[in-house]
Amino acid sequence: MSGRSARTAKRGARPRMPISAIGTDPGRRSTGRGAPPRRRSAEHGFTSSWRSAEHGFTLVELMVVIAIIGLMAGAVVLTMPDPRGDLLDEAERFAARTAAARDMAVIEGRPVALRVTASGYAFDRRRDGQWLPVVDRAFAARPWGAGVRAELGGPPAARTAFDATGRPSGPFSLVLTRDGVRIGVRIAADGAVSVGG
Repeated sequence: MSGRSARTAKRGARPRMPISAIGTDPGRRSTGRGAPPRRRSAEHGFTSSWRSAEHGFTLVELMVVIAIIGLMAGAVVLTMPDPRGDLLDEAERFAARTAAARDMAVIEGRPVALRVTASGYAFDRRRDGQWLPVVDRAFAARPWGAGVRAELGGPPAARTAFDATGRPSGPFSLVLTRDGVRIGVRIAADGAVSVGG
């Protein structure tokens, strides 16, 4: 049989071309160097997935992870209670009610007093030569919030009265405390009420 007829006899078969690379011919015997890549990967501890550990992460993957971490950190910060929050609200509420009482004294032309104790505060109005509690609901006696204590610089119950011009009978300050947090409220000589400290 001639070389030509041998080629025509195997028409369906493709001729093999010699190459220098190892290749992945499944019919080839695996001997050390000629082992298929999957087997060699397994021998060296790599997985047989299409992506090896050497490729690392893409920039998009890193950005997604950083965004998720940022969202989680934001959620944690927003859910954490602020130790000053409730106490600051209580101090601002007290200051607003005190300023409203000062304004009432100016509008009515009649003295209005602020009475503060360790347990709460109330407003009194001068009538017929004596101090009587203000019956208006907005100025009713109010206890301090849960866990809030008032530290007064003087006697256990302090009083300051606003005259018809809105000036207090004397300078007044107190400190509200709760769980080691302190916020001061001050009434200046001109009647201005401020929160801070």
